[in-house]
Amino acid sequence: MSNPQKPPAPLRPLPSLIFASRWLQLPLYLGLILAQAVYVFHFWVELVHLVEAAFGNTAALQKLVASIGYKSDFEPTALNETIIMLVVLALIDVVMISNLLIMVIVGGYETFVSRLHLEDHPDQPEWLSHVNASVLKVKLATAIIGISSIHLLKTFINAANYDLKVLMWQTIIHIAFLLSALAIALTDRLMSHSESH
Repeated sequence: MSNPQKPPAPLRPLPSLIFASRWLQLPLYLGLILAQAVYVFHFWVELVHLVEAAFGNTAALQKLVASIGYKSDFEPTALNETIIMLVVLALIDVVMISNLLIMVIVGGYETFVSRLHLEDHPDQPEWLSHVNASVLKVKLATAIIGISSIHLLKTFINAANYDLKVLMWQTIIHIAFLLSALAIALTDRLMSHSESH
């Protein structure tokens, strides 16, 4: 016969207050959920403009051109491959930032605030089963590199409309993101290796 689990001893008032202070993060995660809703709205606005422009709506085309910062010697009267590619990359950018938000909201809440108890849920994200602060840092760093890559690709496709300094600095910043992510991953690997010994 197995012994029932012993209930945890009650915390003293000060440790209890300090431990309860983790709930102060809750409004931050709720704010990120609201930011996620704004991104969803922005995504659909851009997608609707793209579909309308595909059917010849010039007002929607002008809105797209303005939103992606596309400039050319002549004003476009119809969608071209470059505009479509820039809009699609902008939509992918929104999706990747949205994925980053989900990682921060779900992973951060699970790691720093309270358990979500998703162990038996069929929709539990695969990465959440082994998430901790260091895993979350590495995942966020790789997500930021993905977002930076998309942004850099958008810039190079539209390179004629950017100053050489802008192109150079965006490339340098992207390389800095890459090196930072490598440093975080290496530090995490060294720490986990030393803890296993």
